[in-house]
Amino acid sequence: MTKDIGAPATTTPSSAPGSTPGGSGLALAEAIGKIPVAEEKRTGYERDSFKHWVDEDDDSCTTRAEVLLTEAVTTPEQGARCSWSGGSWLSYYNETEVTDAKKFELDHTVPLAEAWDSKQADLPCLHQCRTG
Repeated sequence: MTKDIGAPATTTPSSAPGSTPGGSGLALAEAIGKIPVAEEKRTGYERDSFKHWVDEDDDSCTTRAEVLLTEAVTTPEQGARCSWSGGSWLSYYNETEVTDAKKFELDHTVPLAEAWDSKQADLPCLHQCRTG
């Protein structure tokens, strides 16, 4: 006896991580194709000229912690001196849920050196991040 299971299911590829719900965002290859290509110039770039994770608003949470709180899928409970319990984050790179903030990779979407090399040194955010 055979069971009729109907036509084979068809699937459409999921959108790139971080795209709009329903897959209405750009395909990854199309998005990459829209990135402008420019000659890189590292002249004047020094990583030590940029602040690292600082506590800009004096609430005991570094910039990294502030971003993690904002990006949390499940917001952790915050205790004294920005200590946390619980919480979870979704990696846009591999769609993996991470429940230990210390193991969650968080960095610039575009590394500072790459932004600098690509003639983005005039962006206000790069000026604001500089210590000098």
